[in-house]
Amino acid sequence: MRRFLTILLLSFVAASGSFASNRNYMWFDCEANYRMLSNPDSIRFYLDKVHRLGFDNVVVDVKSIMGEVLYDSRIAPYMSPFDGIERPRDYDMMGFFIKYGHEMGMNVLASLNVFCGGHNFMKRGIIYTDHKDWQSICYEKGKLVPVSKIKGNYNGMINPSNPDVQEYQLAILKEFVSKYPECDGLIFDRVRYDGMTADFSDLSRRQFEEYLGHKVENFPEDILSWYKNGKLRKEWARGKYFNQWCEWRAGVIHDFVARTHGELKAINPKLQIGDYTGAWYPTYYQVGVNWAADTYDPSVDFDWATPTYKNTGYAQLLDVYMTGLYYTYITKDDIDKATGTKGQSTEAGLHLELKYCYSVEGGAELAKQITKGVVPVTGSIYVEQYLGGMDRFAPALEQAIISTGGVMLFDISHLNKHRLWDELEESMRKTNQIK
Repeated sequence: MRRFLTILLLSFVAASGSFASNRNYMWFDCEANYRMLSNPDSIRFYLDKVHRLGFDNVVVDVKSIMGEVLYDSRIAPYMSPFDGIERPRDYDMMGFFIKYGHEMGMNVLASLNVFCGGHNFMKRGIIYTDHKDWQSICYEKGKLVPVSKIKGNYNGMINPSNPDVQEYQLAILKEFVSKYPECDGLIFDRVRYDGMTADFSDLSRRQFEEYLGHKVENFPEDILSWYKNGKLRKEWARGKYFNQWCEWRAGVIHDFVARTHGELKAINPKLQIGDYTGAWYPTYYQVGVNWAADTYDPSVDFDWATPTYKNTGYAQLLDVYMTGLYYTYITKDDIDKATGTKGQSTEAGLHLELKYCYSVEGGAELAKQITKGVVPVTGSIYVEQYLGGMDRFAPALEQAIISTGGVMLFDISHLNKHRLWDELEESMRKTNQIK
């Protein structure tokens, strides 16, 4: 009788998806894997494959940067056709993931791109149809232009401070959580601004002036101005309200995350709420995001932060945090060898800096320091970061696991494209991730 009850209990736990024990996540991007995931047998095959390799968790991308979704929604447009494939509206990709994943004892989480509305290279998405007025207005090289008009920017971001945008995105998130009560978690992606040059719309100006308590005489120059450097390339420079602008934008994102957290937990208290961001905190203020804990004060370390910027930190609202360790340098020793110094410190942008935090090891270290233990940090590795040097893929993966106790791998399509399954298996065995 006791043996029967034990077997019954294990079956229930596995079916519920809570059997998963590690923090290894395989990401399934919605666009890159559209064709592959258009067949239930393929979903089952790859779930079994990654589970055998030590991944107890999968993240399934169900809302693209175009604002289109991969499930039957009453609110958002359905993503079909795509990549030459026509999916029927009743094809329940997420339902298959949950069913098969839970049968294998895996956690199945969904990812939704939030403040996105278009793929500019394809000229497709909601900013090209019903919501053109939602797209970000960017102060690009001295001119105010819609994000869809900026050549080279594939990601058609929308304005996070727009109340209509927030209501629309929150409605989509709530609909998804209600539609899939057995989904184990929801990961936010692109809950951010397009960059430092966004959003400079009339709406954002009015909102910022209300935040300041007075008018901005020279907008946008009092926040950001452009000049030509010695190489005749235009660069932006800080205006007198730059730091307050950074704080206001980070507050917009914080408040949205806080509100969304509360409303989604009200629907499903067991839902794991997570976030993916880049790990490059020293420059991440440029996209309006403070993913640190609210007990960390960045004004002590960085001159772009006000003393009250720390109030915009939201790590404490998360159950899962994935930090993008998207660096070609793997260890802090690699930084030393590249610079000839011990942790060179500069105020340049990400592509110029060679500080310890711009390595897989150092980035993980910084992320754990500034999240203050309020949420587990999972290091994320972007497979195609190592094109031209795929021999570094395995060491980077291993370092992420060593430094954070887990890994998020982005994404499964790159493993297939570059035939890296053997390398992945070897690394997972080497770090004792395979049961």
